[in-house]
Amino acid sequence: MEHNPAATWLIEAAERQGPGNLLRVVLIVMVVGCAFTAWFLLRGYSRKDE
Repeated sequence: MEHNPAATWLIEAAERQGPGNLLRVVLIVMVVGCAFTAWFLLRGYSRKDE
């Protein structure tokens, strides 16, 4: 097997497998990012400034 640069290998793997795995990763990252953003924004409301 020839040595392929990482970008070429990734493109070839995506062409063989289709968009399913990439779409799954993008959706998981998006959900985790939204949850983290919501936590970061809403944590300020729980503080009691007396």
